[in-house]
Amino acid sequence: MTGQASLVTERIPLGEDLSDAPAGERLIVNVGPSHPSTHGVLQILVELDGETVVKADPVIGYLHRGDEKIAENMHYNQFIPYTDRLDYLAPLANNVAYACAVEKLMGWTVPPRCQVIRVICCELARISSHLLGLGAFAMDCGAVSVFLYTFTEREKIYSLIEELTGARFTTTYTRIGGLARDLPDGWVGRAQAFVDQFGARVDEIDKLLCRNRIFVDRTKDVGVISAADALDYGLTGPNLRASGVDLDLRKKLPYLGYEQYDFEAVVGSAGDCYDRFVVRLEEMRQSRRILQQALSRIPDGPICVDEVRSYLPPKSAVLTKMEELIQHFMIVTEGISAPPGEVYFGAENPKGELGFYIVSKGGGVPHRLKIRAPSFMNLSILPKLLPGHLMADVVAILGSLDFVMGECDR
Repeated sequence: MTGQASLVTERIPLGEDLSDAPAGERLIVNVGPSHPSTHGVLQILVELDGETVVKADPVIGYLHRGDEKIAENMHYNQFIPYTDRLDYLAPLANNVAYACAVEKLMGWTVPPRCQVIRVICCELARISSHLLGLGAFAMDCGAVSVFLYTFTEREKIYSLIEELTGARFTTTYTRIGGLARDLPDGWVGRAQAFVDQFGARVDEIDKLLCRNRIFVDRTKDVGVISAADALDYGLTGPNLRASGVDLDLRKKLPYLGYEQYDFEAVVGSAGDCYDRFVVRLEEMRQSRRILQQALSRIPDGPICVDEVRSYLPPKSAVLTKMEELIQHFMIVTEGISAPPGEVYFGAENPKGELGFYIVSKGGGVPHRLKIRAPSFMNLSILPKLLPGHLMADVVAILGSLDFVMGECDR
């Protein structure tokens, strides 16, 4: 590399140490924090030599809201709405992950009907998140039509979610020990109708991108993450599996009865942008398989644990019976009575492992609560990953990582 600004748009060898290279006429460019390609308020200070990235320094914190400290100042159930706003593209899955963590602390196991409904919620959230991620990724690379296809399917999911929870975006559907309400009449049939037609839509998205020469050229052999680097930087989810590491918590550490479902953990090999796209595409097909099984096996029974002193009674009983009214008052004012202890629970969310570490000293409020946000971990590899690529590759790499700043800046 010469001391002058290079005008040759060729990728230099990836992983090469460029810190001691002559500065020449290098240019520092702000990518974000207000730019569509950063998918939220992420700023990257990119140092360029011509078109080649020499150094990349991600800057986060623009969306910081102190969720962890908020959780330590309210009852366990009161924090559920805040989990909606972590990965706000998969609020149903966030609700479930947090509820499972607190239930692990309590020593509760939710009834089978509740487990199956939660699995349905998580897989609908996975498909919805991947649809937006793939649509935005494709548009970042110039394939605008795919975005329209993915958003059409996502709107169908939102209609189902709205009917189930009363909200399209911030659902707050899960409760510690159960669910806010049972399935509406006819909802299972409408969900099944969506699942039946969704397979053909995934095939269309597949054909639109896998045969698109521009998209393939912009993603193949770009942004390669080795399995060793993925593990070193704590990557999880599709970004980790695309690098050839077979780690899916639904398989390795099953929860909510995932061991009873027939599905495959999707694993890539190349670890490039294209593999990360293919993994998410195939994961939608696997989520469809899970949904078909779950919708056909929803058992009868309660949707909440039988814990009179810790779970809110039905509203109809609260309005008509004195015991239930007192029970409701005590739980709302004091919270559930959690035992002292420390627990960690990690769930396989669309972006990766969403984990909650809870320290309890007893009572209805956690003493400490920490969140392992997958997007935060996935972005940590950018300073190592981006140097050596062209500036145009940065947009493709960011799209392939599919991060959300809501959980990164928790």
